[in-house]
Amino acid sequence: MNVIRFIFNPYQECTYLLTEVTGGPYIVDPGMYSETEQTTFLTYLQTHAITPRQILITHSHIDHICGLDFVREQFPEAVVISAQSGPPTMSEVPYRIIKTPGHKEDALCFYFEQEQTLFAGDTLFRESVGRTDLEGGNWDELVQSVRQLLTLPPDTLVYPGHGPTTTIAHERQANPFVQ
Repeated sequence: MNVIRFIFNPYQECTYLLTEVTGGPYIVDPGMYSETEQTTFLTYLQTHAITPRQILITHSHIDHICGLDFVREQFPEAVVISAQSGPPTMSEVPYRIIKTPGHKEDALCFYFEQEQTLFAGDTLFRESVGRTDLEGGNWDELVQSVRQLLTLPPDTLVYPGHGPTTTIAHERQANPFVQ
């Protein structure tokens, strides 16, 4: 799997483009907000001849979906997978959907088991967790969701919705919110 990270919008949201993976290419959380960001993303796709097949949405906060309509206009055949859409109907998806309410009631994580890679949205960050003071947030549910994620293999790479990449092993050791 090849993971390309883009940082978009005033919230510094991470939008991921996944290539060289079964069923892909995938876009995770299209957060491109401005016309400049949209052009940057589209130019990258065109330059590399990438046509996304699926758009994975970790949760419905605006910073993670503000580019969804734009992406859907450009790639109308790409299937959107979110809590609202339900599970994918394609027979060969290389990921498992993990429901992780807490930051938002519709939060999902996408775990690509073969690659030991997790797209965590705003559930788990490097040495932090998602906030729960926004609408749909619930601290007890978030703690339960994070504990569920920490059962994944230690070498699992974690790509969060904001900030740097981490691993499950690092979070087990260094995350003060999960001790």
